[in-house]
Amino acid sequence: MDTTKTVDEHKHTKWRTFLKDVFICSLGAYGGPEAHYGVFTDQMVTKKKYLNEEELVELIALCSILPGPSSTQTIVSIGYKIGGPLLAFLTMMVWALPVLTFMTILSFMYVFLEKLNLSQEGLRLIGPMAVGFIVVAAVNISKKVATDKMTFLLLLFGAVSTYLVREPWVFPSVLVIGGFVSVIMSSEKNLWNRVKLNPPWIYIIAFSIFAFGSLALIFIFDERLIHLFESFYRYGYLVFGGGQVVVPVMYSELVEVNAYMTNSEFLTGYGLVQGLPGPMFSFSAYA
Repeated sequence: MDTTKTVDEHKHTKWRTFLKDVFICSLGAYGGPEAHYGVFTDQMVTKKKYLNEEELVELIALCSILPGPSSTQTIVSIGYKIGGPLLAFLTMMVWALPVLTFMTILSFMYVFLEKLNLSQEGLRLIGPMAVGFIVVAAVNISKKVATDKMTFLLLLFGAVSTYLVREPWVFPSVLVIGGFVSVIMSSEKNLWNRVKLNPPWIYIIAFSIFAFGSLALIFIFDERLIHLFESFYRYGYLVFGGGQVVVPVMYSELVEVNAYMTNSEFLTGYGLVQGLPGPMFSFSAYA
């Protein structure tokens, strides 16, 4: 009994320490997913060694292929690796809840902010700062993954492709092409292994119910709340490329098509979220 209690206490202590580190990451995560990876590398890999840099790079690549907020998926995956589904859920809450709460409060205070006529000149400094984070993260990761001529060429291909083609589909496409070339050119033996998949059907079923159920409800009920839920849920499972990609989609639907917000309200919220740490999708709480 005492041994079990000691193990549980140790686990909870480890969880508290990890969640504290997640909170530290959320406070320093400016500038979108590319900049967030530098924060993850510094806090989760270099300082606390929850995983090594190769594992982090693999998680980043996997989450970049998937739709939705990639940096959030990455840090939640780290939580899942350490403590399973419960810690993954707590990780998401600690990572996102502070900025989501703040943006929700600001959405109600918009009228007061507009009357105060606050200058957004200071927000222009966030962009250059975020670029610095992105450059540092890119250099550190490239040192680990670009170890020979082929990987360097793949790195160059990815950089040029994503710079020239400004479309959401380019991110998963580059990753798939890079993976295919790596497999073809690899000299590693026993590269192919049989893996028995055991998908979490309960999560897949729950996702399907929410996705198709919300689509059905918007045709049955003409309620703004249902339309907003369906829209935001759809952004999560269909949009590739992170928060910077989903914002134009939100603008088109919320401002131009449905007129749920004015142009001024939308741009004010976007300016505010740029000046706050945490995931870019927290802008949805303001909207």
